[in-house]
Amino acid sequence: MKSDTSFKSWKRGAIGVAVVMGAGALTIGWETVTPAKFSIVNAVRAQEPSRRAPGRKRTAASTVSTRETRAVLGDEGNMPELEGAVGWLNSVPLGREALRGKVVLVDFWTYTCINSLRPLPYVKAWAAKYKDAGLVVIGVHTPEFSFEHETANVEWAMRDFKVSYPVAIDSDYKIWNAFNNDYWPAQYLVDAKGRIRYHHRGEGDFGEIEHAIRELLKENGASGLSADAIQISAVGIEAPGDTVNERSPETYLGYREARHFNSRERLLRDSAKIYSSPAKMPLNHWGLSGLWTINPESAVLKAVPGKILFRFHSRDLNLVLAPTKEGKPVRFRVRLDGAAPGENRGVDTALDGTGEVREPRLYQLIRQKGPIADRTFEIEFLDPGVHALDFTFG
Repeated sequence: MKSDTSFKSWKRGAIGVAVVMGAGALTIGWETVTPAKFSIVNAVRAQEPSRRAPGRKRTAASTVSTRETRAVLGDEGNMPELEGAVGWLNSVPLGREALRGKVVLVDFWTYTCINSLRPLPYVKAWAAKYKDAGLVVIGVHTPEFSFEHETANVEWAMRDFKVSYPVAIDSDYKIWNAFNNDYWPAQYLVDAKGRIRYHHRGEGDFGEIEHAIRELLKENGASGLSADAIQISAVGIEAPGDTVNERSPETYLGYREARHFNSRERLLRDSAKIYSSPAKMPLNHWGLSGLWTINPESAVLKAVPGKILFRFHSRDLNLVLAPTKEGKPVRFRVRLDGAAPGENRGVDTALDGTGEVREPRLYQLIRQKGPIADRTFEIEFLDPGVHALDFTFG
């Protein structure tokens, strides 16, 4: 979800401990997810000087192929221990000894990242298809935004996206740093001896990844594996992106990484200010209208009316949004070139452009059905308190 040249995220630290279980403790599919309220963390935690700053890789068109190509298997050393997770979902804590004798796919993701969500149908399908052949899929949820540190929010996301394989809650970046990882998403394949034999950073190359899975399973004695790669017909926010027409970059609204702000007033940090709509809207520029406070992570609407505008070129427009500090829903209305989106609405928008922010997550607001051109997006919030964090496209 990050571009190769500019996207970095400041990360936070504390200490979490996951107990590494022995081989007899491997219990795949033990359901531990329970309903919980959503939680929003207000304060943006300080980055530890020694922590690597995760950076998302924006997918290039050449990397999205599902065509199977031969993966090059190497030897990148022992898989690090999976210690430091603040919790595990769908499983007891897992470690190297518990996983010995299994082929392991470790998938780093975070639930608001569009590039992490579009591969999910493949990861879920691999987990199901190759389970009996000895594959164990482990998701490592390493957060970007403050509310993604909250286990209750990750639990909701896993239920919503029907993730049933084990997921380590890596809110303190212990596993991320142990793998020396720097991308969302990223996949690491580990053989039955515990050696990392293949890794992939960014979105795509699903056929190549599946080929590598099969090769390692064969090395481990699996037989009768189908030579056919899985075929996915994902819908909604998990559907493949339109990389041919995608000419708008990920754009953050918090001042820590904000670019191309185009309201008539200068951006003011950490204090409420009235902004007015931009007089002109060059491509990939954005602006605010109304009374907003811009903090390092997000723009927060202090009073209605309030709008966000963006001039974009892409099939899809997504926006990471969170409800009020108290968790109250926030109503909104979307316009595309000044009119209701109609058939160009996203999965989170009605035909007339209306919708609600109820959970802190990624909202798909526009999915165009016709020719793609430069368009002006506008979202008006009908209630105060919304947190707007990050535009992504596809």
